[in-house]
Amino acid sequence: MLRNYLKIALRNLQNNKVYSTINIAGLAAGMAVALLIGLWIWDEVSFDKYHKTYDRAAQVTVHTTMGGQLFRGTTTSMPMGTALQNDFTADFEHVALASHTAAHVLAAGDKKISQTGMWAQESFPLIFSLKMLSGDAHALKDPSSVLLSRSVAQSLFGDAEAVNKIVRVDNRFDMKVAGVYEDLPRNTTHYVIKLLLPWDRYVNNTEDWIKNAQTQWDNHMCRVYVQLAKRADIEKVDAKIRNVPTPHITFAKEELRLHPMAKWHLHSGSINGQPAGGRIKTVRLVGTIGIFVLLLACINFMNLSTARSEKRSREVGIRKAIGSMRGQLMGQFLSESLVVTFISLLLALLLVQLSLPFFNGLTGKVISMPWLNPVFWAMVLSFTIFTGLVSGSYPALYLSGFEPVKVLKGTFRPGRFAAIPRKVLVVTQFTVSIALIIGTLIVYRQVQHARNRPVGYTREGLITIDMNTPDMVGHYDAIRNELLQTGAVADMAQSNSAPTEVWSNNLVDWQGKDPSLTVSPGTIAVSHDFGSTIGWTIKEGRDFMRGHTSDTGAFILNESAVKMTGFKEPLGKTMKLFGEDHMIIGVVKDMVMESPYEPIRPTIFHLQPYWARMIMVRIKPGVSIREGLNKIEPVFKKYNPGSPFVYKFTDDEYAAKFGNEERIASLTTFFSVLAIFISCLGLFGLASFVAEKRTKEIGIRKVMGASVFNLWRMLSKDFLALVLVSCAVAVPLTWYFLHLWLQQFNYRTQISGWIFVMTAIGAMLITLATVSYQAVKAAVMNPVKSLKAE
Repeated sequence: MLRNYLKIALRNLQNNKVYSTINIAGLAAGMAVALLIGLWIWDEVSFDKYHKTYDRAAQVTVHTTMGGQLFRGTTTSMPMGTALQNDFTADFEHVALASHTAAHVLAAGDKKISQTGMWAQESFPLIFSLKMLSGDAHALKDPSSVLLSRSVAQSLFGDAEAVNKIVRVDNRFDMKVAGVYEDLPRNTTHYVIKLLLPWDRYVNNTEDWIKNAQTQWDNHMCRVYVQLAKRADIEKVDAKIRNVPTPHITFAKEELRLHPMAKWHLHSGSINGQPAGGRIKTVRLVGTIGIFVLLLACINFMNLSTARSEKRSREVGIRKAIGSMRGQLMGQFLSESLVVTFISLLLALLLVQLSLPFFNGLTGKVISMPWLNPVFWAMVLSFTIFTGLVSGSYPALYLSGFEPVKVLKGTFRPGRFAAIPRKVLVVTQFTVSIALIIGTLIVYRQVQHARNRPVGYTREGLITIDMNTPDMVGHYDAIRNELLQTGAVADMAQSNSAPTEVWSNNLVDWQGKDPSLTVSPGTIAVSHDFGSTIGWTIKEGRDFMRGHTSDTGAFILNESAVKMTGFKEPLGKTMKLFGEDHMIIGVVKDMVMESPYEPIRPTIFHLQPYWARMIMVRIKPGVSIREGLNKIEPVFKKYNPGSPFVYKFTDDEYAAKFGNEERIASLTTFFSVLAIFISCLGLFGLASFVAEKRTKEIGIRKVMGASVFNLWRMLSKDFLALVLVSCAVAVPLTWYFLHLWLQQFNYRTQISGWIFVMTAIGAMLITLATVSYQAVKAAVMNPVKSLKAE
């Protein structure tokens, strides 16, 4: 019986080539989208699962209360990490303090490279279960040892054994390679980390402010990672460590919390201090889009199969007359659907393989087809069978329900109500397509709205260079003078964070502050000329000046920081940082230094150039970037010969902040185009069928004098009416959900009515373009031939 079903299915495909091609192409496109989205979602939900400690690793976060609202910070103080190590040995198997990730210069012989790494304690490689290819995972207990990733080891030493070789780090330390570990995969949080440096060397042999931080409970300058003991309950441990900072911070309220590794990637958002939202929203959104695009392909199959019901009615009547049961007929039609689906699967797999490079470019991932993974094939087969059954379910029920007597007598007619389900399905198709188009336009509009937000400083021509070796520290003034003499540089300054980031936040106090209010604004250490280099705007008071020695302890606040303090006349007021008084000498306009979608963080600028490790250089207006860099590079090479000249454009760093939203927009654009394509395939097939069915009517109308335009309008208006209904359904639904989506941004665009109008007009034009070919083809046909054929 199955063999017979297969023969009939193949015969029908061969006898109806146009409709078979449309069905296969539509299903293949929908299945390809579903497969791509499935691979993308799998990459997202498996993030960090490379680590064997996935279920027991966590990061310690600090929760502070500001203005009655709870905020979660990912940096802690060194004493907090030490307290966890000493006082909670039964709860944690490992605790490791680590620095922020930063670029480091590595030199071995004549080879010099810049790679991203961090200073970390001995337990860090154990918490993250790094796969050691050679050497010892415990090596970081030795302050003269370093761990390298395989790619870095190969860059420095080629195929030779790297262990026990000497590497010079930041042209400052000669360190022994004590181990080589496997590079972390792209879908891990710390995949950018290519080397690990010993924490004891960081604390004892670097800047004084780092040494002092060992006793400063309010100096949040490091990260703390933990691995829970095997029988420990994370919620109970979270409750136990909550009040660790309380005895040591008297003028504020801080609590420690555990953020498990399983939530780092997808649940990185925060609502009132609690992990919520984040990337999981994008995963759900993209998954929903994939389901709808696949549904569109299934709808095509249903529509074309039921539309051609009269072609199959006699076959159904004969089969029923000779004893076929309805269940057998349903089995036949479902088997035909499965044959089409499996053929579509082959084409879909080919499309996925060909489009993966483009798709990876859209999503910023490195996804490949898991051809040898049996789980993948099991899921693909299940998905294919499910798609085939869904696509063939309605046609099977509809076609198998014909009455044999009426069919064989020739009195069977589907009737005018038989087309209603098809019209509903077409409306559903275009409702989804129109919703995707509107969604794409709104996302792009939101990105552009944030891009056009005034940032409060000048990004153009501003570059940053990391002071990753001590060579530049003692020559800052000489470097600055030589750069100014090149004629290509307008100014230069130092800072402890890039212009697009605020890397440090600390607790501050002032006279008159509400004792119940915890305040932890951003704190940025800068040098003289920072304001003129970055291009900020002084609103009150003055900038830091070289002739004023008292400026070393002075503060400049942004507007948001002034609002935070409540000072009506901030100039001359004092604030406490690390227990010392600092006088406010100026107020600058707010600058967008973090998320362009969020309110400006209260930020304090203080003159502490010895904290700064970022150099900012402003290329003169009118000087090309290439010319400017050609003149800047030799100066840095002269004073920093042990490091390659590595720089970043502030423009590029700012643009990267829109990456997630731009990826969503690119994905929805990609899927919208495919959705429209699939929907138009269905319309093309239906228009072809309608034109074929009404051949005699068209011939008679032409004989009676109907023009080509009249016939085109007659055949097109029904489809156009369905699209108008789709617009009426899609517009309110899309407005509601996009309005909710925009609420997650404090700085957001407005939903304009022209977007809906233009989308509706575009959908109608696409519809007319799709059905016009078949309509015009039928309208220009010689009526003699059409009537003779009848």
